[in-house]
Amino acid sequence: MTAGLSREEAARRLGGYGANAVAQERPTPVWRRVAQQLRDPLIVVLLVAAALTLATRDFPDTAVILLVITVNTVAGVAQEVRAERAVAALTALSAPTARVVRDGAETSVPAADVVPGDLVLLGEGDIVPADGDVLDAALLLVDESALTGESVPVEKTVGTDVALGTVSAGTVVVRGRGRVRVTGTGPDSALGRIAALMGNAPGLTPLQRRLARFGRVLAAVTVALCAVVLALGLVRGQPVELMVVAAISLAVAAVPESLPAVVTLALALGARRMADRHAIVRRLPAVETLGSVTVLATDKTGTLTEGRMAAERLWTPRGTATVSGTGYGPEGRVARDGHLVTASDAPDLAALLSAAMLCNDAALEPPSDGGARWRPMGDPTEAALLTAGARLGLDRAALERDLPRFDEIPFDSARKRMTTVHRRGGGLRVVSKGAPEVMLRPPVLADPPDTLSRAAARAEELARGGYRVLAVASADHDKTPPATHDTWESGLSLLGLVGILDPPRDTSRTTIAACERAGITPVLITGDHPLTARAVAARSGIAARQDEVTTGTRIRTGTAGELTALRVYARTTPDQKLDIVQAWRAAGHVVAMTGDGVNDGPALRRADIGVAMGRRGTEVARQAADLVLADDNLSTVVAAVEEGRRVYANVRRFLLYALAGGTAEILVMLLGPFLGMPLPLLPAQILWINLLTHGLPGVALGAEPVAPDVMRHPPRPPEESVLGAGLWPRILAMGAFVACVTLAAGVWAREAGRPWQSMMFLVLGATQLGIALGSRARPGSLTNPFLLVAVGTALALQAAGVYLPPLRALLGTEPLPPADLAIACVLSGLGHVVMRAQRRLFPERPPHARPARGPAHG
Repeated sequence: MTAGLSREEAARRLGGYGANAVAQERPTPVWRRVAQQLRDPLIVVLLVAAALTLATRDFPDTAVILLVITVNTVAGVAQEVRAERAVAALTALSAPTARVVRDGAETSVPAADVVPGDLVLLGEGDIVPADGDVLDAALLLVDESALTGESVPVEKTVGTDVALGTVSAGTVVVRGRGRVRVTGTGPDSALGRIAALMGNAPGLTPLQRRLARFGRVLAAVTVALCAVVLALGLVRGQPVELMVVAAISLAVAAVPESLPAVVTLALALGARRMADRHAIVRRLPAVETLGSVTVLATDKTGTLTEGRMAAERLWTPRGTATVSGTGYGPEGRVARDGHLVTASDAPDLAALLSAAMLCNDAALEPPSDGGARWRPMGDPTEAALLTAGARLGLDRAALERDLPRFDEIPFDSARKRMTTVHRRGGGLRVVSKGAPEVMLRPPVLADPPDTLSRAAARAEELARGGYRVLAVASADHDKTPPATHDTWESGLSLLGLVGILDPPRDTSRTTIAACERAGITPVLITGDHPLTARAVAARSGIAARQDEVTTGTRIRTGTAGELTALRVYARTTPDQKLDIVQAWRAAGHVVAMTGDGVNDGPALRRADIGVAMGRRGTEVARQAADLVLADDNLSTVVAAVEEGRRVYANVRRFLLYALAGGTAEILVMLLGPFLGMPLPLLPAQILWINLLTHGLPGVALGAEPVAPDVMRHPPRPPEESVLGAGLWPRILAMGAFVACVTLAAGVWAREAGRPWQSMMFLVLGATQLGIALGSRARPGSLTNPFLLVAVGTALALQAAGVYLPPLRALLGTEPLPPADLAIACVLSGLGHVVMRAQRRLFPERPPHARPARGPAHG
C-alpha cells in the first residue's frame, strides 16, 4: 500500500470531510451581541434613567447617559469578537502544505486538502498535517509538547505500540523521516477534539457578577425611596407635575450613571499599565478578574521552566559536578565541590562530555541577524549535551577532527541506546550512550560490580529528582574489530552519568512565593511525567517532594479523590485539565490558568482568566487567553494581579463617593419638608449636581494609583458584595454627614433671610467634591492630577450655576453674597477632612485568606 489514493478518490473524500476544517459555530449576529450587552442589570437601570431624563427634557443628562451606554456596549461586543478567534486559530496551526502520494506519484497539496487514507511523507521540520499511523520511520523524532506538554521529543516507530506508532496533527518533526497513513482529519483529529472542548466560554467575571447584583438592588431601593418622596410631596400639597419631575430627577441622581465609564477607564488604564509590564490584555474585564484570582493553575513547560533541555548534573566514578548557565549558548560554568573546573582540571568530566559530544547528531546554531540566543538543531536532549561540553571548554569541531565518525548504530526505542564508532590513529574508539537500565549491566559494560551498583543508585536518585538520565561509556580498540553490533556494544568502560531536565526559571520560586503572600493558591497541571512534575513543583515552591502527585489516569478512573485537595497534576490530557479547572471553580474559587500549548487551549478558555505565553506559546493558546505575557515570564502575572486589585479598589472608591452623594440627596429631599423646606431642591438642580459630581470627578477616581499594601492581603472573596467589607456603613455615614451639613446650611440661610435653596444647592455639590478629594489613595501627592483638575472644574461650574445669569435661569438659583460662597467652600473642605478622618477611624476591613484544601508550602 505505497501508491496512496487516486486523485479522484481523494477529491471525493475531500468533499465529504469539508476541506479538513475543524467544525465551528456560525458567528453570532451583531444585534444579538448588542442585546446581550444591554441585558446587564446596571445598563437596564441606565436605560430607564435615560428615558426619564428625556421625559423631563433634560437633554444634557440624556446625552451623557446614552454615551456611557454606547461606549460600554461597543467595548463588550468587541471583546466577544476577539475571544471567539480561538477556535479559528486551530486551522491556522496546521501545516500550509503537505507531501502526499496519489496515483503513485508524490505531490504537494494544501494541508486542508489531506483526507483519511492519504499517504503523507514527513521530513525534518514538517508540521504533521493530520492524525495517522506510521507505516515507515527512519530515526523519526516528533515534538509533541504543544499537545501533551512533554518536554522530550518522542521517537516514532512501526509497531503495535499505539503511542509510538501514530502521529497527531499539529506536532513537529524534529529529526528523521517517515511515511504516514492518514486516519483522522478535521473534527476527528487531535486538534478537532481539542476544538470541541473549547466551545464553552467562561461566564461573567467576579466584578460583573457583583455589579449585576448591585444594579438589581440599587434599582429596587431607588424606586422605593423616590416613591416615598413623591408621596410626601403630594401629601403636603405640592403640584403633581412638579413632584413627579422631582421624583424622576432624584431617581436619576441616585443612579451612578458614571459607574460603567469609571469601570471602563479603570480597566483601560490597567491594560495600558500591564502593557508597560509586558502583559497584553486581550479581553478588558480580565484586568479586574486578575485582582480576584484565588487559584493560579500553571503549566510546566515554558512557564515554570525555561522550555529547553539542560544537562545540569554530571556523575563519574570519581565524583559529581553541576553545570549552570542560561539557554543553549556556551556561556556558563561547570562546578565541582564549589569550585569552577575546566577540561584540564577534571579529566574524568572531560572524557564524559567529550564522548557525549561525539555520540551526538544534534547541532547548535549561533545567534544570527542580531539575535541573542543559540538555537538547538535536532534532538534537544543531545543539544543539551553539546552545551554542557562547551561550558567545560571542549571544542566539538576539534574532537570530530581528531576522532572522525565512520560508523554508527542509531538509537531505537527497543535498544534505548545509540553507538558511534570513530577512527583513532590506527585504531577505533567506540562511544555509546543510553538509558541506565540498558547500559549499566554486563556485557555492555566491563566495570566492576560495585561501580555499576553505585552508578545505578545514583541514576535512580537523579530520576526521582525529575532528571532524564543518560549513561555514557566508551572503549578503545588498537585494531579494527569485526564490524558487528554485539562486538561494538560490549566490554565498554563507564564514563559517567548525565542528568538532563527542563530547568525551572530563575524567577519561578519568587513568583510562587509572591502569589502565596497575596493569598493565591498555586497548582501545577502538566502532561509530563509525575516524577518530573514533582521535582519542578518542589523547586518552584508549589509543593514539597513528599506531597501527593495525581495523574490523568487516576482522574479518568475516579481514584484521584477530591481534585481540590491536591497541588500537582501530571500526565493530564486537555479534557482532564478542564475537569481540574472546573473543580476549583465549583469550589468557589476564581481560577487563572497559564499555558502555551494547544493542549492548554480548552482550560485557558474555561478558566476565569486564561494567561498565555507570547513568545513560545502557540497561536491557539494566545487566542484562547484573556492575557498574553509578551516576555513569557510568570512574574508578570503578579504585576498584573496588582493592577487588577487597583481596578477593584477604585471601583469601590467611586461607589463610596457616588452613593454617599446619592444618599445625601435622597435624605435632603426626604427630611427637608420636616424642617420647613417643602421642596429643598428643584429637579434641574438635582440633575446639575449629579452631572458635575458623577461626571469628570467620578471618572477621575478610576485613575487612582494602587495602595502600597495591596499585595500583602488575599483577594476579596468571590461571593462578597461589591459594597461588602464595611463599605455600606461608610456610604450611609458619609451620606448622612453631607445631608446634615446641607440641611444645616439651608436652615441657617432660611432663618437669615438668604436664598436658602441656592445655598443648599451650592453646599450639597461642593461638599461632595470635597469628599472626592478625601477619597484619594495617596493624599498630598500628584499621582493623579486629573482628579485635582476635575474637582476644580466641577467646583467652578457649581459656582457658575449660582452666578451666571443663563445658568441661574436654567437652574432656578439666586446669586449668593461672597460670605455665603466662602461658607460653602469651608464646608467643602470639611467634607474632605471628615472623609479622611473616617478612613482612619473606620479603615476598610482587609479580606481573610481563603484556605485551599491542598497542602501549602511557602
